[in-house]
Amino acid sequence: MKVLFVNENIGGHAAVHATLRRSLVAHPEVEAEFLDVPAAAGLRRAVGTRLPGLGRLDLDLQALRAQLALSQWVRLQLRRRAAEFDVVHVYTGHAALRSVDLLRSMPSVIATDATAETNAYRLPNRQPTRFTPKAVAAAQRFEGAAYAASTLVVANTEWVAGSLRSSYGIDDERLRVFPFGIAAPDGISGAAPGTHDTGSLPRLVFVGRQLERKGALRLHRLHQAHLADECELVIITPEDVPPGRNVRAVSDVTVGSDRLWEELRAAAVFVFPSLIDQAPNAVIEAAAAGLPVVGLRIAAMPEMVPPACGTLVDPDDDDALVATLRRLVRDPALRVRQGEAARAHFLVRYDAAACTRRVVDTLGEARERFALAAAR
Repeated sequence: MKVLFVNENIGGHAAVHATLRRSLVAHPEVEAEFLDVPAAAGLRRAVGTRLPGLGRLDLDLQALRAQLALSQWVRLQLRRRAAEFDVVHVYTGHAALRSVDLLRSMPSVIATDATAETNAYRLPNRQPTRFTPKAVAAAQRFEGAAYAASTLVVANTEWVAGSLRSSYGIDDERLRVFPFGIAAPDGISGAAPGTHDTGSLPRLVFVGRQLERKGALRLHRLHQAHLADECELVIITPEDVPPGRNVRAVSDVTVGSDRLWEELRAAAVFVFPSLIDQAPNAVIEAAAAGLPVVGLRIAAMPEMVPPACGTLVDPDDDDALVATLRRLVRDPALRVRQGEAARAHFLVRYDAAACTRRVVDTLGEARERFALAAAR
């Protein structure tokens, strides 16, 4: 089965497709090629520029304009190459907005971790206004057409599946729900993270870019005000980290590198107080490493972090966030229990080998369904 994987290639999408590339080695029946959308430049970048006046009202359709420009680039590639493949897989649906006719003409799968509806109310740099529903409706016209044209649709979380069912009319007969997962090092065993005696304070760890939007700077402020004497804060990011007492920045971690796992295994608690992430890979990586997770009760986080695996707090509750972290820092046994549960949850739901098998099975199903429909 010859498959073209189209990658929107923003945020954590590069990591998703890096894992797919590695995991597909175990599937010789799949001949895979990856089409990674390049960063916006020139006309594409100009089309997606925010318009300050209208942007404040959420009326400039900036996200949709950027997605249409991106998907036009994808369309040009697909028109030249689609006939070479048995099935096309597009992640996310935003990359397919301008390719409705092409998706309809061949076996196709759209997979997504978000929709225009879920995105519109999750971005603090674009506060919703009374006009936001109109912006969402405009985007849904394009999204809905792409979903309708594809043979199957994959939602990476139940959170997104709910949006696809209720707002886009995708029925369960065409909808599949599963994450893509990650590949963690084999044999993670021995002392639980952060419980072995290193001669240093227990470590809280955060991983990500966009430090303000993902809550790292908030975490930094709370750590300095309440926790700096009891634990170290490690922020893994290529961005500049404010100095602070018992704060350490790590900037040499790259996608797929062992450095990430070294830092996670040396930590005690993973903290991710992001307001914008809906199903962050960083949380899955922390669970894979056996870390208890502390985050916010938003989007898909409750299905990613069940109560046994960590603690979620209300988005604006600094007191609860500090109290949760203090309890974990002071209670190694609790960290062990939650870390072990998080690792078990990862193995059942997010291990890349099992998730990739589901991707391959879904691609095969799409091919069969398309052939049956064409034969009728």
